[in-house]
Amino acid sequence: MIDVAQRINAVRRKVGSRVFKAGEARVVTVSQTYDSTVEDVWDACTNPERIPRWFLPVSGELRLGGRYQLQGNAGGTIERCDPPKGFSATWEYDGNVSWIELRLTEAPEGGTRFELDHIIHVEDDARWAEFGPGAVGVGWELGFVALTRHLSTGAPVDPHEGMAWVGSEEGRRFVTLSSDGWYEAFVAAGEDPAVARAKADRTTAAYTGAEG
Repeated sequence: MIDVAQRINAVRRKVGSRVFKAGEARVVTVSQTYDSTVEDVWDACTNPERIPRWFLPVSGELRLGGRYQLQGNAGGTIERCDPPKGFSATWEYDGNVSWIELRLTEAPEGGTRFELDHIIHVEDDARWAEFGPGAVGVGWELGFVALTRHLSTGAPVDPHEGMAWVGSEEGRRFVTLSSDGWYEAFVAAGEDPAVARAKADRTTAAYTGAEG
């Protein structure tokens, strides 16, 4: 279905921290370059008719101050909107509130540099103790596999096909390599390698259904 190694190597992963809304926060950053214009990538990420072609059906008002809801997933409020350069929004899921910030810029080598920060206050991040940055990092990368296909072909991605792929040998390999990438980013940010490895292994198991 895809060149797994190429997709994994195309992603840049970073783990950091910052003061955000008067609290200490962790920041997981996923970035890569798409062979599309800034305007096209912006439309793919903000057009309610186009988002379901690669991600999930979305309802609500996709405007500054508007509320959105992704079917069966997160919802939130759009807090900043600067088309076609980026936006920020709350990411409310399972009783927890975090934030996403998207930045789109023209890449020096051509195409569009896509950079997404997922931000969560330290005191609210119970999943970090078990999974580390891969909990959100791997999930975003899986979503961006579909975005890459959509941007390169213009065609919608069948969600059932996508779910089946995640459970395939190729999909499990992608998850494992993505999780390993987040392990490396975690260690580069100063985490103890043994601790980072254990969290990455739990993340891989959770995404591949190999828990327990």
